[in-house]
Amino acid sequence: MALSDLLYPDNPKRKQELIHLHQELLDCMSTNFHATNELVGVLNDHLGCTITPIEMRESSTVKENCEIIIQVMSEIQHQVQKIDSDMKDKLEPVLYQKLYDIKEPELEKIAIAQRVFSIIFGEATSTAAMVAIKLLGSNHLTLTVSKLIGILAQIGASVLGGVSITIIGLGLEMILHAILGAVERSQLLTAVRSYEKHLAEFKAASEKYQGAIHEVTSLVRQQVQ
Repeated sequence: MALSDLLYPDNPKRKQELIHLHQELLDCMSTNFHATNELVGVLNDHLGCTITPIEMRESSTVKENCEIIIQVMSEIQHQVQKIDSDMKDKLEPVLYQKLYDIKEPELEKIAIAQRVFSIIFGEATSTAAMVAIKLLGSNHLTLTVSKLIGILAQIGASVLGGVSITIIGLGLEMILHAILGAVERSQLLTAVRSYEKHLAEFKAASEKYQGAIHEVTSLVRQQVQ
């Protein structure tokens, strides 16, 4: 009897479910890599950052690819915190507070940020200031990055985290062979169901993350046109 028959003895249609789950994960992760690189491009082009773009490694495992994107997301968080620190150091407390006042006009916030960047860089564009204000004022982006880092860490630590992303083309039996031994066979279905839960959370958080990045990058495109 095939391993997949042991896994799903009462429902042949579920034999392909594990492959579909894994493929959904890879598609979603690929989109996140692309969106992250878009944000990295904006930070590098307009805020003087030097973050290295990332790409999925087909010869690596799910966990290793999760770690790649977690690392660059953490670097983005660090850069946003640095921008905030620069603003706080170089502005009067009243002006700094205006940056976070939802009642303050955005154009006024941009003018304040541009003043700081002119000190740091010698000159600054309104686009750079606008990006900074958008990043500092976007709890949406900050929260989605933090949530996504947590979910990626969970996926990397899951039973399928050690599976190479290229194993998809080899079929269900090879995937099961790859993960048997990570858990007892009797626990495998429970692990797969847990993976389903992680994937659902990952997809929902990814949509919010990509939407928050699109909000920033679309404003930049409008600004430079």
